[in-house]
Amino acid sequence: MRIGIDVGGTKIEGIALGDRGQELGRLRVPTPRGDYDGTVSTIAAVVATLERDLLQQGSVGLGIPGAISPATGSIKNANSTWLNGKPLRQDLERAVCRPVRLANDANCFALSEAVDGAAAGAEVVFGVILGTGCGGGIVVAGRVLTGPNALAGEWGHNPLPQPLDDERPGASCYCGRFGCIETFLSGPGLARDYARLGGGAADAIEIASRAEQGDPTAVAALERYEDRLARALTGVVNFLDPDVIVLGGGLSNIGRLYVNVPPRLRPFGNDPVRTRITKAAFGDSSGVRGAAWLWEGAEESLKYEG
Repeated sequence: MRIGIDVGGTKIEGIALGDRGQELGRLRVPTPRGDYDGTVSTIAAVVATLERDLLQQGSVGLGIPGAISPATGSIKNANSTWLNGKPLRQDLERAVCRPVRLANDANCFALSEAVDGAAAGAEVVFGVILGTGCGGGIVVAGRVLTGPNALAGEWGHNPLPQPLDDERPGASCYCGRFGCIETFLSGPGLARDYARLGGGAADAIEIASRAEQGDPTAVAALERYEDRLARALTGVVNFLDPDVIVLGGGLSNIGRLYVNVPPRLRPFGNDPVRTRITKAAFGDSSGVRGAAWLWEGAEESLKYEG
């Protein structure tokens, strides 16, 4: 049995998967915001509850909105800020008395879709989360690509390719730069552009709904969004050339993206683009499922000397 845990800003979700990926159990509890020790104990309690209910022990994989710093071994870049600078993996291993594998939540999303989701069987998969932020993860041959700096797949904090005059320098990003892909392609980025075009205040889902009803401002905002998404994904195809790009997050539910974005891809060369762009098969569950799939041999996770 594989147990996956997804640590979010408002909830901690646990899932138990069988050897064939079948869901055996699931549990959601509130995140103790701002409380590091409480977060560790809550994760451990979710693991213990799933194991008690299912009468078996499992491996433990953890997905977080951040990464482990290769320099310090502690968490960095987490928007759940109380985790930053903390040795989360080591503390959790002590709490659950076994090794724990930990990865960025976008990497977990990509892994889930590569193992048994929309990109099952593909050699190279790029997973994109289009939501409040803009994350990315890379899976090659069924394994997450992390990199020596734990930065592989941080697509959202590259500049938007081939910016137009009215896209320079771009909005400021929380990372300290301007014009990051995230500032254009996140939900708040689409909402900001819609308002700038005169559409007023609306979130991304409402903008998509208004576009379906023929609102010309919403249509224009989505057309601009599709062009920007195509430019950003063209950059991915140029440097990674993945077999499949899987979209997740709230904006992945906008159906017209899958019709209008692929024809706009213009990578280097003149051959037709063979990369498939598809919606995530497991939706919001991809992250927690991917955390479970961080372990390929569940039996190895039980060999712990604490």
